[in-house]
Amino acid sequence: MSPKKPTVLFVCVHNAGRSQMAAGFMRELAGDRVEVLSAGSMPKDSINPIAVEAMAELGIDIAGQQPKVLTNEAVMEADTVVTMGCGDACPFYPGKRYEDWVLEDPAGQDIAFVRNVRDDIKQRVEQLLSEILDN
Repeated sequence: MSPKKPTVLFVCVHNAGRSQMAAGFMRELAGDRVEVLSAGSMPKDSINPIAVEAMAELGIDIAGQQPKVLTNEAVMEADTVVTMGCGDACPFYPGKRYEDWVLEDPAGQDIAFVRNVRDDIKQRVEQLLSEILDN
């Protein structure tokens, strides 16, 4: 039997920018080696169009994603939970790996600002991926 592939949950407030970009990078970089989830403590109705544009510049399409509400089930399913500004809204379960990434919120910002957030997220996802796949 093959080992269970790790599951990573990315959480931000609106699940419309940061967590969606992080999930997009993880899906792109990890392929089928990692199960990727994303959610928000107060999800918006749609993905931030500037975040979609910034990711498309790198050939990653997140336009078809839909913001989802954060559930206890999603946290329980995840091996690693990465929060981005959702604070205490994220439930805590022992035995999970938690990381809190301090990232500026791209909501309402211009493309140059969002590119900087995107590039920061990419570096963090690459680092996280190397750590979880080395275990």
